[in-house]
Amino acid sequence: MSRVSPASPESFYATVGGSETFRRLVDAFYAEVARDDVLRPMYPEEDLGPAAERLRTFLEQYWGGPTTYSEQRGHPRLRMRHHPYKVNPDARDRWLAHMRTALDTLDLPPLQHATLWDYLERAAHAMVNTFEE
Repeated sequence: MSRVSPASPESFYATVGGSETFRRLVDAFYAEVARDDVLRPMYPEEDLGPAAERLRTFLEQYWGGPTTYSEQRGHPRLRMRHHPYKVNPDARDRWLAHMRTALDTLDLPPLQHATLWDYLERAAHAMVNTFEE
C-alpha cells in the first residue's frame, strides 16, 4: 500500500484528481464489464455497484488516498479474493482491455497515465490463476 498521506500533495491520488478521478475510472470500467460475457459472470451481485465500490476504494488507498478499503475489508489479499474465479489469460486480457478503455477516458497527463497503466497491467498478470479455458 502507498505510504504517502492522503492529504499529501505529493500522493499520486492527489496528483491525478483524487476520488473523482478514481470514480470515473471505475465507473467506465464496470460499464464495459457489464457487457462482457466472460467477466460479468465473475461478479455474483446483480448490481455491479458493490464490486465497483471495492475496486475504487482499493485503488484510492493504494495510490495514497483514504484508507477506507482496509478499514472496511482488512488487508487486500488480492490473489486470495480472486481465487474462487477462473482468471485465465483470456479473462486477464479482457479485464485489461476494459481497463485501458476506462483509463483512456480520463485524459491524464502521459506520466500519470503510464504510471497507472503499468500498475494495472502488472496487477492483472498477477491475478492469473489458471491457464484452462
